[in-house]
Amino acid sequence: MSERDVARDARRDELAERLAAVRARLAAAARAAGRPPSDVVLLPVTKFFPASDVVLLYELGCRAFGESREQEASAKIAEFRESVADPVQWHMIGRLQRNKARAVARWAHTVHSVDSAKLTRALATGVRAAYDAQERSDPVRVLLQVSLDGDTQRGGVLAAELPLLAAEVAGAEELELGGLMGVPPLGWEPDRAFEQLAALHERLREEHPEASELSAGMSGDLEHAVRWGSTCVRVGTAVMGSRPLA
Repeated sequence: MSERDVARDARRDELAERLAAVRARLAAAARAAGRPPSDVVLLPVTKFFPASDVVLLYELGCRAFGESREQEASAKIAEFRESVADPVQWHMIGRLQRNKARAVARWAHTVHSVDSAKLTRALATGVRAAYDAQERSDPVRVLLQVSLDGDTQRGGVLAAELPLLAAEVAGAEELELGGLMGVPPLGWEPDRAFEQLAALHERLREEHPEASELSAGMSGDLEHAVRWGSTCVRVGTAVMGSRPLA
């Protein structure tokens, strides 16, 4: 066996162990919240890690992956497709600039970080272009990112503006309103943040019952997020390990 094969097997074993540990945490958190474990999807965040790691995660049963930088994601997806022909879901979880919306519309199943009407329109335009180029045939699923502390410089729409933005997304044929996403503000207790996010999600679903997804929780706070109704946890470090050196 070559050194490359030995290294690949070792990395696969490491990812399998980490993945099993996170899945066990998720299952325990769901049961503690009185929810079936199947209610919560684990989204491995593969940003900064090579396509070879994504292939290994695919072999371990993962079918959705989170990325945060368009240029890195596009190159990684192309490389991944050289090894895996089956379709998988790629999620854009990072803050999205309008000038990147067209490129992201080519590959994203879901965008977790839509926070303005201008971005909504740019993304819809990108989806139409992708339709015309036969690069996709279905709408992009959109989660609205909300700012829990009102500091929109860090991303997210103000809670008071959520209804208008939700209506904008729901009215775009190229987009599908999937739900809500949030990140605890710096210095906040996780339960405070996720309780507030859950309340906003409940109000959103009164007008848009189809917006059932709540993307909340990461490696360090996923148990808190699941307690407050998260349906998707975005986990990087706990699954992937430390970020590789550039």
